[in-house]
Amino acid sequence: MQHISVIGGGTMGNGIAHVFAQYGFQVSLIDVQQAALDKAIATISKNLDRQVAKGSLTEAEKEATLQRIQLFTQLEGGVAKADLVVEAATENVDLKLRIFREMDATAPDAAILATNTSSISITQIAAATKRPAQVIGMHFMNPVPVMKLVEVIRGYATSDAVTATIMDLSRRLEKTPVEVNDYPGFVANRILMPMINEAIYTLYEGVSGVHEIDTVMKLGMAHPMGPLQLADFIGLDVCLAILRVLHDGFGQPKYAPCPLLVNMVMAGKLGAKKGEGFYVYTPGSKELVVSPSFK
Repeated sequence: MQHISVIGGGTMGNGIAHVFAQYGFQVSLIDVQQAALDKAIATISKNLDRQVAKGSLTEAEKEATLQRIQLFTQLEGGVAKADLVVEAATENVDLKLRIFREMDATAPDAAILATNTSSISITQIAAATKRPAQVIGMHFMNPVPVMKLVEVIRGYATSDAVTATIMDLSRRLEKTPVEVNDYPGFVANRILMPMINEAIYTLYEGVSGVHEIDTVMKLGMAHPMGPLQLADFIGLDVCLAILRVLHDGFGQPKYAPCPLLVNMVMAGKLGAKKGEGFYVYTPGSKELVVSPSFK
């Protein structure tokens, strides 16, 4: 396996492209917007510079990594030589199904089709293709160049051989793959999102404030980041989408999104990427300032 195509130039897509290129793979990074691709390459270059500054990468290795990445605005050209296609588009089921139909029609017959989805059914996605045995979940954690975990999710029809290939490939990236089965939220988000949702309910019900809730979890439970700050980092719209997948998939009220979360998403307060969620984010500042909405 040598040629990797990555669909989506956003935070996850550029991180996935970065890691594959760093470890010697030829990468085709695909996005419908040239501006998104330009931003992705700038982000990858900046992150590689950090690695050079830390001494974990040489300047020559940085340049070689960048040279392994080709940019495409058309899916057909971008997947023409792919041994593996990793979809990292927005967490929207209709969009993913459409992309997988196009991937299936244009990628080589032997190519494995993977999705970086954090919650959407692999079985449902695979059913949109004519190669369900070759469809698998490859859920990287953010930030991809730093985080070691990859959730490898088997759909109903995913073959043993494809699963073994992706487990081995993850290890070649110096990641730790964990095989899981295809149920809503998989493992990571089935456990994480109810915790985040409960933290939001704790705020919504007036039990305590934003800073206080996060402090309890950081100092009392040794979490590196409080659940409300983490929700901002993930994106409140993404959190809401995952909770809705869990609620729809299991039909249990414990997964129902907190009304405060729903209102914040409707108001456009999506977290760090929009400058405000539970905290306010000022470019260039690492200080955590609680949003005026919660003071």
